[in-house]
Amino acid sequence: MRVNLSQLRFSRLAVGMLLGTTSLMVLAQQAEGNAWVSDELTTYVRSGPTDGYRIIGTLTAGEPVDVLETSGDYTRVENSEGDTVWVLSQELQETPSAREQLPVLEAQVEALSAELEGINETWEQRVASMTQTLEVREQRIADLETRNNELDSETEQSRQQVRALQARLDTQEEDLLMRYFMYGGSVAGAGLLVGLIVPHLPRRRKKRDRWF
Repeated sequence: MRVNLSQLRFSRLAVGMLLGTTSLMVLAQQAEGNAWVSDELTTYVRSGPTDGYRIIGTLTAGEPVDVLETSGDYTRVENSEGDTVWVLSQELQETPSAREQLPVLEAQVEALSAELEGINETWEQRVASMTQTLEVREQRIADLETRNNELDSETEQSRQQVRALQARLDTQEEDLLMRYFMYGGSVAGAGLLVGLIVPHLPRRRKKRDRWF
């Protein structure tokens, strides 16, 4: 029984497409109303929206922040701890950073891998069931062919027995007919012989009755 490789490849292709589509949808949903610090090693933040304001700290690369307002080249953001700072707008990005995307994508890959494994297991079970059914049918066909050959052999033996019995019957009929002919010929020969002998036998004279 051959496994249908085209269907298996189609299933894997469908899972891959589903993974890509799901990733884009998740990233799009996460991008609404949020921003992420770029994947630079350090991102300095200031207390105001110009270079004249002092640097008051840094944001972690890939850290998600909430955008509050934009002024010139700077954007005021709020981090997860509730701190409000100003950061260069060019150091923000509208899509999750690689650090944020990786766990999500890993979880999706794991889920879809489990789903694919389930699909493969289901397919293998179906193939095994079909293979078992095919083997049962092939065995049944083989048994029927064997039985058919046995019946053919028995039929041929019966025909040979019938021919032998018919030959014996024909022989017995010939013997019986021959016996009838021989018996009839013997009776006819005996009758003929008696017919030939009887006229030549001496006849007995009849005694005459005398009255005294």
